[in-house]
Amino acid sequence: MSTPSAPLPEPAVPYPSVRRPAPRRALRPWHPAPAGVLPALALFVAVRAAGVVAVVVTSRLYGRPLTKNLAHSWDSNWYLHIATHGYGHLIWITPTGDVQTDWAFFPLYPTLIRALTAVLPLSPAGAGLLIAWCAAAVAAWGIYAVGHRLYGRAVATALVALWASLPHSVVLTLAYTEPLFAALAAWCLYAVLKDRWLTAGVLAALAGLSRPSGIAAAVAVVAAAGYAIVRRRGRAPAGLWAGAVLAPLGWAGYVLWVGWRTGDLLHGYFRVQSAWSSRLDFGMGALRFLKALFLHGGGVVYPLALVVVGAGILLFGLLCLERAPLPLVVFAGTLLLLVVAVSGPFASKPRFLLPAFPLLVPLALALVRTWRAKRARALLLGGALTAVSLAYGTFVVAVARQPL
Repeated sequence: MSTPSAPLPEPAVPYPSVRRPAPRRALRPWHPAPAGVLPALALFVAVRAAGVVAVVVTSRLYGRPLTKNLAHSWDSNWYLHIATHGYGHLIWITPTGDVQTDWAFFPLYPTLIRALTAVLPLSPAGAGLLIAWCAAAVAAWGIYAVGHRLYGRAVATALVALWASLPHSVVLTLAYTEPLFAALAAWCLYAVLKDRWLTAGVLAALAGLSRPSGIAAAVAVVAAAGYAIVRRRGRAPAGLWAGAVLAPLGWAGYVLWVGWRTGDLLHGYFRVQSAWSSRLDFGMGALRFLKALFLHGGGVVYPLALVVVGAGILLFGLLCLERAPLPLVVFAGTLLLLVVAVSGPFASKPRFLLPAFPLLVPLALALVRTWRAKRARALLLGGALTAVSLAYGTFVVAVARQPL
């Protein structure tokens, strides 16, 4: 009998990247608070707090209740109703006769709201806002950790600043699921980069319970795990296999549960989503929207949504050219594919892209290079982006009150 061959050595850098982590950081098995994280978080909180102040002041000027603007905006009402009454108690019949049900909304966020109201003297609206705000800060922390791991302190800080200043970052101050999804996804990607596969799988499963696009985190984990298994010629540790198996269970579990409740195990959830005009049409709905936009115009919200989606496609190409790590590319690419290939309200597509923070890596690298060459120009660019973000977010939430 032949003796078993010795195990293959672990690869020094499991994913290709434009810059390798410093050896000192790479030796640390898990370091969620890298140097410089507190100033970056302070910058994030300052920008988003300014956004809240702008919405508060504008709401008062227009005589509109602040709680309604922040905690009862569009999808928030459905989540709060689920948190209070559970599933199966709210439907909406559209003018075209489609029956929209609360099964379209994934359960993690309303479950957290219900749990928080059970232990703290908070209303569901207050609990929803508290969870969203805390999740946004945790997401910024995770984004910094990923950026610091790959590119260092300066790029990580720029990454957080850019994410806080996106036009649709006002969503991070509303009772929406994007902050929760972004937090779980950021730390899931960080866990993958640190070879913490079981942690990554659990976080991906939770991300899959947060919203439909949460499947992107599972796809990233499975793709990265597959790459690692191929590199190891199948001799992967049990934790890696377990993480890959766990990752899609949250999303798949809820989809199958809705299918069971509707009597159509495999297609029930997708029929529920179809009533919300959300279906896989490979971009045909987006093309029809573009035709209508060019023929009839669309105010402020729709042209800006088109610019954001177009910029996302361009940034994804630049992200690939930067040879970013595989899990970041797969995560951002999956979210971008869902935005482009799935129909739905075009005004909401930039919101769906908000958790795709890896798309900002090329901008963060460029901003750092600009800062080192001409600081005044970098400050001007950052200030202009922040001003546009605050003005646009305030306009949409407190003035126009158009759905995001």
